[in-house]
Amino acid sequence: MKSDYSPILTLNQPCNDAVDWLVDKINRVGLSVIRTFDLQVARDAQRVCLCPHHGTGLCDCQMVVLLVYADYREPMTLIAHGYNNHTWFSVVDTPQQRADASVEATIRQAVLQPMQSSMNC
Repeated sequence: MKSDYSPILTLNQPCNDAVDWLVDKINRVGLSVIRTFDLQVARDAQRVCLCPHHGTGLCDCQMVVLLVYADYREPMTLIAHGYNNHTWFSVVDTPQQRADASVEATIRQAVLQPMQSSMNC
């Protein structure tokens, strides 16, 4: 059985750049992506929000939640975690929200195709 968060990709890029790249790759294979949560946007609403990694209010920590849609299936959730110019992508697969294996395979194939030279894995 898979863990709740199955890692699919790590990029040596700032989170927002990596998310934009991933969304473009996913869109190119005919899937739709909606960004449903952005930690930095949520932090903007807080007056004081210290980073647990950096201990300051100014940091590059980021978490983005993406819903990926294929046809009429339930959406699959991808989570991007990023800080210090590194980004990790994971697929959510829990008993309450199962990841569709064919959608996950399509995403993995899309992102693992030869990457642009500007992206370092």
